[in-house]
Amino acid sequence: MPPLTLDDLFAEANFTPNAPQRAAILHTDGPLFLVAGPGSGKTRVLLWRTVNLMVFHGVQPEEIFLATFTEKAAKQLRDGLLSLLGLVTNRTGQPFDLSQMYIGTVHSLCNRLLTDRAFSPGRQRSQSPVVMDALEQYFHLYRKRFWRDALSHLGIEDDLEVVQERLNLVFGNRGASRHKAVVALQSLFNRFSEENLAPDDLLTQNTNPDLDLPLRLYAYYLSTLGQSVDLSLLQQAAYKVVAANPQASSLFKYVTVDEYQDTNAIQEKLYFALARCGNICVVGDDEQALYRFRGATVENFVQFPDRCQQHLSRTPTRIALNTNYRSRKGVVDFYTGYMDGGHWARPGGGAYRIEGKGIQAHSADARPSVAVSSSAGPESVCIEIAALIRSLIDSGKVQDANQIACLFPSVKSSAAQRLTKALADVDLKVYSPRAGRFIETDEATLMLGLMIQVLGRTPREIEFNGGDYKLYHDWLDAAEKEARDVIRADPRLASFVQDRKAEIAGVRRDYQAFMTVLEKQGWAAISPYDPAKHKRALMDAPGLSNRARTGIGNQHFDRVARERQAEGKPVTLSYAVNRATSLDWTVLDLFYRLTAFQPFKGMFDLAEQGRDEGPVTTLSLVSQLVSRFMEETQTILTAHSFENDLLRNQFVGSYLFALFRLGEGEYEDEEVPFPKGRIPFLTVHQSKGLEFPVVVLGSVMKKDMGPQTVEVLIRPFLSGDNEPLEKVSQFDTMRMFYVALSRAQNLLVVGHIKGRGYSTHDSFKTLLDGNVTRIPDLDLSTVPAAGAESDDTMRSYSYTADYLRYLECPRSYMIFRKYDFADSRTGGMFFGNLVHQTIEDLHNRVIALREGVTA
Repeated sequence: MPPLTLDDLFAEANFTPNAPQRAAILHTDGPLFLVAGPGSGKTRVLLWRTVNLMVFHGVQPEEIFLATFTEKAAKQLRDGLLSLLGLVTNRTGQPFDLSQMYIGTVHSLCNRLLTDRAFSPGRQRSQSPVVMDALEQYFHLYRKRFWRDALSHLGIEDDLEVVQERLNLVFGNRGASRHKAVVALQSLFNRFSEENLAPDDLLTQNTNPDLDLPLRLYAYYLSTLGQSVDLSLLQQAAYKVVAANPQASSLFKYVTVDEYQDTNAIQEKLYFALARCGNICVVGDDEQALYRFRGATVENFVQFPDRCQQHLSRTPTRIALNTNYRSRKGVVDFYTGYMDGGHWARPGGGAYRIEGKGIQAHSADARPSVAVSSSAGPESVCIEIAALIRSLIDSGKVQDANQIACLFPSVKSSAAQRLTKALADVDLKVYSPRAGRFIETDEATLMLGLMIQVLGRTPREIEFNGGDYKLYHDWLDAAEKEARDVIRADPRLASFVQDRKAEIAGVRRDYQAFMTVLEKQGWAAISPYDPAKHKRALMDAPGLSNRARTGIGNQHFDRVARERQAEGKPVTLSYAVNRATSLDWTVLDLFYRLTAFQPFKGMFDLAEQGRDEGPVTTLSLVSQLVSRFMEETQTILTAHSFENDLLRNQFVGSYLFALFRLGEGEYEDEEVPFPKGRIPFLTVHQSKGLEFPVVVLGSVMKKDMGPQTVEVLIRPFLSGDNEPLEKVSQFDTMRMFYVALSRAQNLLVVGHIKGRGYSTHDSFKTLLDGNVTRIPDLDLSTVPAAGAESDDTMRSYSYTADYLRYLECPRSYMIFRKYDFADSRTGGMFFGNLVHQTIEDLHNRVIALREGVTA
């Protein structure tokens, strides 16, 4: 049999690369600069280039570093590699093990770099940092203890409200809101970390007296983290480890970074430090740069050739992936014409964008594929668009409503609300959980209202009854009313809620009975628990329930307590009491038990039938919220959780209130589901990387608010050739609309609203007032029909647990795998991780001994 060739694999996988794609796949020596336009097949190119390196150039999986922007992209690449390498194995018998390959988001890879034994002396296990995501970082900064200790440490004697008012003025906000101050500081602190700016250097360089307090707070914030890091500091820590380790230059032979236009300064430093081999490949499109608010620096990509020369003393090979396989010709012509109409020229020559991309459509279909609404008032435009969407669905141009995406700069806008109403008038539902605050959606309001009926609610304090506090408690009132109405209509649900409340009351009585004994005996709760000394008196506590008596009298626990005592690590009386007064359910368990009742059961029925997945998709997000709360606070519910209303205050008074105030920000990056039977309403940011048969850009209005305050504050500390501050807002707006325009496959619809309070963004005026097809003139027969999307609920099994779950209950598999509900069953996962880590410890110890390294 002749040896396997790359062309053989292309043929077997039914892939015929175009000339630039082939050149990129075959490129194996030196830096590579891949400028990839929308729909140009960049993911496929990255996939095949990696296969080429492994199969035909002998590169081992662990010698490849492949960073993606999202977990979804990483999974796509990993699954694609498994599939293509499986073809190779079938032909050659050669197996491939991807378990050691560095593939994932930059944050996951940074975490892995910090714990990689290759960087550790003697290959000992490195302690993984405790990573705070954006929500955890917010709570860390919001706590009163942080502020009390910070003011004391910094020698500030002013009242907290005065300090917060001063801080808010720095960021252009009025009032003493701690929430606003924390959100602003969080953004500023992250920018400092992303730019790798040290507090001492910042204070030395600073010439703005208003920034003195934020800079001192940043230094104090860093000192409070201990073993924890936020996401920005995680990247900084990884860079420092790599930069300080001489082995880093030989660890990876190839470094590939997807969506490079969305990298920040510290990430660029990390990637070049890892790519001392010279084989760095960056892929992206500067015109799809959207994440400046996260510290992304589009200049990293635009100026990559210069940066490459600076760091590696090499000039990269530039290849343009410029054939769009996604969209019809009219769509491609429209969005390229849109960007070409901008003012990108640099004063000294050149441009603030990559020129000469030469983007063209693979499709030769020149029939109209862009339809602009009549230039009219908002209601008329929305009615016209809604009628078109109704016709597209009724005529079979789409197989389901979720194949039509409506995009907006903000889904909270009046344009989005008007279109929602117009669609409802033609009997069409939308899926837009972020159109308001997420917890205000119907499903979240009812579910959280029922949970509050069990767990309790914080009372409204009239003296603070204003602003967000008032709005939040108004929502609590509405949630409780809705919950009570549902409870009254369902005797079984009423009984369930009453039973749970009775359980809580029962463990609280048991707890008080135990505490009475401790007080009477003079025993401190933190004292070591001695069964011989304490057990009998606790079991004889007056009024103790049989459940608590059995819990404190458990012989197995006695044995554990004695063993711990002998080891010098005794359990405390408090622990023994809490163990005996714990519930057999958690907050997340309460969520799942409530889903067994109507109307939630009916929502799952509709999803399983494929009729309407919207409500279940929203419930999935609620489950993730509840799961996050448990991670933040506690998993096991004990009577102590309910003493002094601790759980109530944590869940309702703090956690839900914070989510209410943060709105959609924390969940902007969640993988966006598109439930059947609903038209998705998305922000343009959420649509990035996605494609739809039909895309409606519902509004072309975007006010120029100038650069973000944080960018203005940090600019004096930055070096390099950056975009002028006065042009940043204009450039970012054009890039945002470009992303929206390039999502459409078959039809792009643009709302051209005019009227009081509405204005067309300058970048659209020439295009929309020119020779365009208006919706009333569009012939639907010229629009291709979209194919049906496959349902991948029954995916290939990666783990035995997947297979067993599907056999046990297909609905359970649907809930946890298709809709990504948070799973409360963690015992098996913990045991599996423990076994895996033990085997890994032994394996690395053997390697260290072979290398002659002793601990």
